[in-house]
Amino acid sequence: MLAAYRPTGKGRVERQVLIVRDHVLAGRSFSSIEELDSAFNAWVPLRRAKSHGTHGEVIGHRAIRDHMALRPLPATPYVVTQRHLRYVGKDCLVAFDANLYSVPARKVRPRQLVEVRATKSQITLHSTVPDANGETLLAIHPRAVGRGACVVDEKHWDGLPDGRNRRTTTGDVPPQPRHQNALGEETAGSLMALLNRAAAVRVEVGRRPLSVYDELTGTRPFTTHPTPEEPS
Repeated sequence: MLAAYRPTGKGRVERQVLIVRDHVLAGRSFSSIEELDSAFNAWVPLRRAKSHGTHGEVIGHRAIRDHMALRPLPATPYVVTQRHLRYVGKDCLVAFDANLYSVPARKVRPRQLVEVRATKSQITLHSTVPDANGETLLAIHPRAVGRGACVVDEKHWDGLPDGRNRRTTTGDVPPQPRHQNALGEETAGSLMALLNRAAAVRVEVGRRPLSVYDELTGTRPFTTHPTPEEPS
């Protein structure tokens, strides 16, 4: 790959332009495209009958061999796209090129990495890992024009709270149930399960007076003395 407007980097390709200019266009004028095409078609057999200066073969013979080596085009056309990786927000929106695009809340998690494939007119969002059916496509949107647009398919927000405060994607894993402790406070089910499995909750914590620590350290306990009253 070369930078734009750098013809000296691919001299053999750019040389063909000069050859056509010198042998077909130089010193001539044409009144129509058809007349120009006719002059070019008359010159091509003369050019192909010559030997090439680099490989020494007759240009026409080399062209036939090259054409026979070409393979047929694939049944599915190759789509030229920009490809980028982006994170999914908690509202199941993906930021790309200063615009936001939605993905299905049931298929993504917050901070999940997805692939954005962008053409001039379309944005497709893909998971980086295929699903059970081998599919990666999550969403298709028309590409927004300008900046600051929010392109949303309302069906992607199924399963999220209604209204404006759509704050968390749901994914395929249902939220954990919540329980109440003895004080009536809610605690997450996963936290309670962890505490119930921990051996530490079954260990009885003993109490010892501060004098024990004084004996161990050889210090006397700190005592306060009453302040004498000031004379009236």
